[in-house]
Amino acid sequence: MSQNILERQFESIGARIKTGVLHRGELQINVLSDRQGEYFDLQINPENVSDVLTLNADRHDRHLLLLAKIQDGKGLTQKQRFLCGHDERAWFVASVPGNPSTVRQAKEALKPASVRALQDRLGVRPKHRNRRRNDAFVRQGEWFFVPQPRFRVSEKAVLRNEPIARSGGKPHMCEFLVRTGGQVVYVSKGYPRALTIAQHARLLHEKPALRKQPWKMMRRDMAVFVRGRVRHSDHKTVYLACWHQVVPNTETEAPGMRHVAFLD
Repeated sequence: MSQNILERQFESIGARIKTGVLHRGELQINVLSDRQGEYFDLQINPENVSDVLTLNADRHDRHLLLLAKIQDGKGLTQKQRFLCGHDERAWFVASVPGNPSTVRQAKEALKPASVRALQDRLGVRPKHRNRRRNDAFVRQGEWFFVPQPRFRVSEKAVLRNEPIARSGGKPHMCEFLVRTGGQVVYVSKGYPRALTIAQHARLLHEKPALRKQPWKMMRRDMAVFVRGRVRHSDHKTVYLACWHQVVPNTETEAPGMRHVAFLD
């Protein structure tokens, strides 16, 4: 890894990068701020990371694709990719699944399979596929909103000014939101990982004393639909005239997700 080359490549998209040595773990990528503004912070453990290089940079779009070569415990090299760029008002970094070699391919890889299939079915032109709004979706940060004009729901089920967020991220506030379906699960302080109804019943049968714990019933993998205004401090407010299904990007499917400290 050449510090000077990395700095020039980030400068080409209007960004700054600082690097440092990580003593535990493999690497960590973050977006931090100093007196000059936001910058990318890359911390590397040289014992585990053999190289970090730029695969592709798009100066006009202000994005670049990083490749990190990480040695695992078996001596094999894992290649993990990170998309670094500017999205409306702030810099971001996202771990990318698959093996893209360009910024355009990385953006496609971050789209859920259902979104890619829909844009193919609707014949969305390649030059329109990475717009924040096209016939297939509206995008705000890591969330894709897919139009569902035939969706109907009772007004009693509609929540107002409801947040959607990934763990550690700043919430996107939705003017109108509905959650449907999903699987009933139970959680408690002693069992933060969700238990299905069958798992919960079996646990209480084996350990009756746990019945005294304050269990909370929740739903997992629910379908989420939003309408109206969706607000976020780092993005322009979007307005959804009809109901749209909320679908997250595929960042959590990438093995490099654990190295990304900054979440939208």
